[in-house]
Amino acid sequence: MTDDWTLQIESLDHEAHGIARQEGKVVFVEGALPGETVRARITRRKTQFDQAMTLAVLHPGPSRVVPRCQHFGVCGGCNMQHADPAAQIAFKQRILEDNLARIGRVKPEALLPTIQGPAWGYRQRARLSVRLVVKKGGVLVGFHEKASSFVADMSRCEILPPHVSALIIPLRTLVMALSIRDRLPQVEVAVGEFVTVLVFRVLEPPSLEDEAKIRAFAEQWQVQIWFQPKGPDSVKPFHPPEAPELSYTLPEFGVVIPFGPTEFTQVNTAVNRVLVGRAVRMLDPQPGERVADLFCGLGNFTLALARSGAQVTGVEGSLPLVERAKQNAARNGLSGNTTFLVSNLFAATEESLAVLGPVDKLLIDPPRDGAVEVVKSLGRMSPERIVYVSCSPATLARDAQILVHQQGYRLRAAGVANMFPHTAHVESIALFERGSG
Repeated sequence: MTDDWTLQIESLDHEAHGIARQEGKVVFVEGALPGETVRARITRRKTQFDQAMTLAVLHPGPSRVVPRCQHFGVCGGCNMQHADPAAQIAFKQRILEDNLARIGRVKPEALLPTIQGPAWGYRQRARLSVRLVVKKGGVLVGFHEKASSFVADMSRCEILPPHVSALIIPLRTLVMALSIRDRLPQVEVAVGEFVTVLVFRVLEPPSLEDEAKIRAFAEQWQVQIWFQPKGPDSVKPFHPPEAPELSYTLPEFGVVIPFGPTEFTQVNTAVNRVLVGRAVRMLDPQPGERVADLFCGLGNFTLALARSGAQVTGVEGSLPLVERAKQNAARNGLSGNTTFLVSNLFAATEESLAVLGPVDKLLIDPPRDGAVEVVKSLGRMSPERIVYVSCSPATLARDAQILVHQQGYRLRAAGVANMFPHTAHVESIALFERGSG
């Protein structure tokens, strides 16, 4: 039996692989799109399904476009550049709806318009791997190759801001010239309103000559360079020692949010602004109401909610993030109607949530693991309205099942935020309300 087949692609799976059927067996085909006929090679056989890679597109589908990035297919950073933007959004909406129906056994009463932003140059945060590769003649800087620990041989990146993409080749040259070229495995990028920070992960201290070269690089390319010798808490600015603060803004709410270069912020500032605005309008906080923001981070939603005049309590498991959120509230004149608490929300109970007191409205923005213990433990809190921002449709669906079928909420609306264009990552937002009306 040959391992090369001609396949008809029916749809996409949750990782944006084409789905075909051959001899009664499902085949997941990397690089194929719905409506296409492709020549594909089987790469892995399993009992229930096979995996394959596209060798040639015999008949392109209606959504196929020419990828903009010259490294597409090698770099593992994007896997949907071959699909037009409308098809990408339709795919993400379907993934959200399918997860809600299959896992949560729920259907939103309304589908929200997709939140969109720039399709290119959007990634304000990134971790670039650095690797000395003698066979390649020097140092590579970029993202990993697909399903590999190797670093892609990149010269630019279309999803990074242009001024950051332009640093890839100069960074390769710089690191190659350092004595610690094989002891600098990563450069973390953080782009703010007024400054771009590069965090060099240095496994041993740079020499004085290295430091001089790094200073010259920072001045030539107008960036601030930090060193990280150990964990995230060890980061410190190197050059220039003083620079504009790293921050982003939420202009709709008159909020400025400073952040550290290794602290979590959304990678897509434009989409985040729209997402925060939609969340606040959906929650509709009123002066004097009590609102809780769980998994609040450094105050991304908390401060916008507080602009309404509501009393907002932000809860986060990290003490450093809570301290940052308090500082950000003070910076924006919102200390009077914000409170921040440290609590492990992954171990939430009715008793631990009762500390918050009665809550009129609730915002939840958990990491990929979701907020299952929170939604199981609402108990006496019993908010009338919940906005749930999710980066995993599967855990959102699981938690929605609990909210609707056990806690008595209705799933009023749900929709997608295209936070990561050209990838299969699905960010979403959902509105739950109490009552049967």
